Amino acid sequence: MKVTGTDGKEYTVEPGANLSGANLSGADLSGANLWRANLRDTNLSDTNLNDANLWRANLRGANLIRTNLSGANLWRANLREANLRDTNLSDTNLSGADLREANLIRADLIDVCLNEADLG
Repeated sequence: MKVTGTDGKEYTVEPGANLSGANLSGADLSGANLWRANLRDTNLSDTNLNDANLWRANLRGANLIRTNLSGANLWRANLREANLRDTNLSDTNLSGADLREANLIRADLIDVCLNEADLG
């Protein structure tokens, strides 16, 4: 899947993609397969990642403000220092995820699986 970021650059969204530092604010990435993708310090604010596969993705320091992650698979994802303020995480799998120093203020955590997640 190709997507144009708000910075005007075109990005390939696929498993293992290196999207570190990209500006994908407001993109529709629902159902995207970003298995093991590098999304470190990426701007994903207001992005639709509903039902996305982010299994073992690196989202350290990512901006996820107001992002829709409902139903997403974030098993063992690195979300350390990520900003998840006002994010929809309902029905999300965060098993084994690293959430140390993540901002979860006003995040929707209804029916979230946090088995073995590190909330530090």
